[in-house]
Amino acid sequence: MRDLLQALESGDAGEGDFRNLKIPENYRGAVVLADEIHMFEGLRTHEKHPEKSLHVRDVPTPEPAPGEVLVAVLASAINYNTVWSALFEPIPTFHFLARYGRTGAAAKRHDLPYHVVGSDLAGVVLRTGDGVVDWKPGDRVVAHCLSVDLHTPHGHDDAMLDPEQRIWGFETNFGGLAEIALVKANQLMPKPAHLTWEEAAGSGLVNSTAYRQLVSRNGARMKQGDVVLIWGAGGGLGSYATQLVLNGGGIPVCVVSDERKADLVRAQGAELVINRAAEGYRFWTDDDRQDPSEWKRFGKRIRELTGGDDPDIVFEHPGRATFGASVYVTRRGGTIVTCASTSGYEHAFDNRYLWMSVKRIIGTHFANYREAWEANRLICKGMVHPTLSVTYPLDDVGSAVRDVHRNVHNGKVGVLCLAPEEGWGVTDPEMREKHLAEITRFRAPQVAAEGVR
Repeated sequence: MRDLLQALESGDAGEGDFRNLKIPENYRGAVVLADEIHMFEGLRTHEKHPEKSLHVRDVPTPEPAPGEVLVAVLASAINYNTVWSALFEPIPTFHFLARYGRTGAAAKRHDLPYHVVGSDLAGVVLRTGDGVVDWKPGDRVVAHCLSVDLHTPHGHDDAMLDPEQRIWGFETNFGGLAEIALVKANQLMPKPAHLTWEEAAGSGLVNSTAYRQLVSRNGARMKQGDVVLIWGAGGGLGSYATQLVLNGGGIPVCVVSDERKADLVRAQGAELVINRAAEGYRFWTDDDRQDPSEWKRFGKRIRELTGGDDPDIVFEHPGRATFGASVYVTRRGGTIVTCASTSGYEHAFDNRYLWMSVKRIIGTHFANYREAWEANRLICKGMVHPTLSVTYPLDDVGSAVRDVHRNVHNGKVGVLCLAPEEGWGVTDPEMREKHLAEITRFRAPQVAAEGVR
C-alpha cells in the first residue's frame, strides 16, 4: 500500500506500474461479526451503539472473478445502510450473505462469518478479472452500489427490477469501508478530477438515489416549476436532492432539523426552508396515533412559503415519522416518491387523502447503472457538488456511523481509508478553484480554507 501511495503521488505512474504492485494477502476493513448479531437484543434502536459492533480487522484479500475488479480504497463514506448493518436491523446482513452465497460458486465467497461493510468508495483499480475491458490498473474511479449480473430478462429494461440485484457492501461482502474492495466492473465510474478522494467518495449512493427519485423516468420525472418538498434537506440524500431540484428548475421546500442545516441549504440556493424542530411539528401523539391537525399546520406553512402551492412532489425517505404528513400535503394528482424509511418501515397514512385526490406513491431503490452514471456526470461537470462535512480515519469508523445514527451530522460523513490525510487526489486544480466555495460549503471554515495536496 505504501508503493501504491508513492505511485499516486508521483503523478507519472502508468498501467504497468500499478499492475506490478504486490497485492497484500490481507487488508484492513470495517466488519460486523456473525457471532455478535444478538448483542443488542432487548434494546430499542436509539439505545444501540454502532461503535460497539463495528470492528476494524485484518481480513483475507479476495481474488477478482470474471467481470470483477479489485480496488484500492482511498476514501469511503457512511450511508444509512451501514447504520442498519451495525445495528443488525431490520435483520442481520448475514442473512443476505447466506442467500447470495447459495446462488453460485463466486457468490459463495461472500458468505463469511464477518461482513466488510460500506457502499461508497473512491480509489484506484488494482486488478481486473477476466472479461473486464473498460477498466485497467491505475484508473481512478468511484463506485456505485448496485451489484447485478442480469442473468434473467427481468432487469434488462431497468436493472433495479432484476430479482438478483443487491446493494454492494450491504447485501454483499467486501464493501468500501476498507483498504481494498471487490466490485463488479459495471459498478465503476470515473472519479471527478477536481475533487479530493474524500469528496469524491461520498456521492455515489446518495446522488444516484436522489437522481432516480426525482429526475429519472423511474421516479417522479420532475419538471421545471415543480414544488418539491425535501425531507432532511441538510443530510446526505436531501443535500443532493436540493441541488437536483434547483438545477432542474424546480422549487425546493427544504425541511431541516436545526438552524445550521437551514443555513447550509440556503447557501445552496434554496429560499424556502422549514426548521421542523424550531416550529415544533409533532406528527405522532404517541407510538400508535398520528395528529392530523399537525399535518394541516404543516401544509399551511408550506403554502405560506410557496404563495399558496402544495408540493407537486414529496421527496420521502424518513418513512414512518413523516409519511402521513407527506401524503396529506401533496397536491391533488401529485407524487410521493419514497425510499429508505430511516425512521421506520411501517408507514401509516389516511388513504382518503391519497385515493380521493388521485395522488401516487412511487417506490424507488438506489439506481441503475445508467442513472448512476448520469448522476456522476453532473458531479464531473461541476453541476452538482459534494456535501462532505467531516471525515474520520478508518480506525474511528464506529464514531462516524454513530454520527449518522444520531443525526448529528450535516451532509455526508467521510472516512479516510488508504488516503493518509485529507486533500489528496485532485488532478484538475483549475476546475476545483472555480467551484471551491460550492465544494467546501458543508465543511467547517478552517477545513474549507486549507490547501489541497
